[in-house]
Amino acid sequence: MRIVSLVPNGTEILFALGAGDLVVGVSHECDYPAEARTRPILTGSALTPGMSAAEVDAAVSAQVGGGLSLYTLDETRIAELAPDVIVTQQLCPVCAVSTEQVDGAVRPLPRCPELVSLDPNTIGGVFADIRRVGEVIGRSQAAEALLADLDRRLAAVRQRTASPRPRVLALEWLDPPFAGGHWVPEMIEIAGGIDVIARPGDHSARLTWDQIAAADPDVIVVMPCGFDEAGAREQIAMIADRPEWRALRAVREAQVFPVDANGCFSRPGPRLVDGVERLAAILHGGNPPASSV
Repeated sequence: MRIVSLVPNGTEILFALGAGDLVVGVSHECDYPAEARTRPILTGSALTPGMSAAEVDAAVSAQVGGGLSLYTLDETRIAELAPDVIVTQQLCPVCAVSTEQVDGAVRPLPRCPELVSLDPNTIGGVFADIRRVGEVIGRSQAAEALLADLDRRLAAVRQRTASPRPRVLALEWLDPPFAGGHWVPEMIEIAGGIDVIARPGDHSARLTWDQIAAADPDVIVVMPCGFDEAGAREQIAMIADRPEWRALRAVREAQVFPVDANGCFSRPGPRLVDGVERLAAILHGGNPPASSV
């Protein structure tokens, strides 16, 4: 079997199921595990490198609003690779190449590969995707073993974080601010917190600073999409002098924590459980979290 994965979470699932040797092509964002970087890269970004957060937001809004993709797709190379399966997504046009774009690329091929679209809104949906990928590629036993381990780890977090329950705001973008949605509120709940803005399964939502001030979270977790922890810290520094940011109680009390969004929060794959464990450490102690800002 030859598999092309055009979404990082799909790539992570495939490697976690022991099917990395079947992966013959990936997206430019597929950077985990390290071996994934050795595969041919089949996508690229249509955005100009080096833009600020506000500039990225404006460019994304213009591109998506105009019905244009944020990504390029190497249709010629896909045809040469002749995949049996292509893993893609339709959940977020900002996050990766869409199923519609992939469908247009494979339609002319003499043998159409099976398209597997991963579009979860909750952790349960992520687990269902892991099970479905396992079935498609003949690794159901590996999928069940992985899911059992992930369930065990989540249960362990729930047992030790029952109370108290701090009020948490997850920010997946800072300029302008966006609340983390989809599976993030559920992650916060499992880790022993209360999401002050979103509910499990909600879409990510643009916020005003007045809304954030009114929510008055005890803790702010900064998880800007596309950034690791160091990048999240840099994004915080860029707004650190804004009076509406400095006025927030969580900021004044040094209860702001940048996290690795790419690794543990933005991508709906197995490492979301790492993110839950990280949140639990931030909210309730245990393995010490990185220093707050």
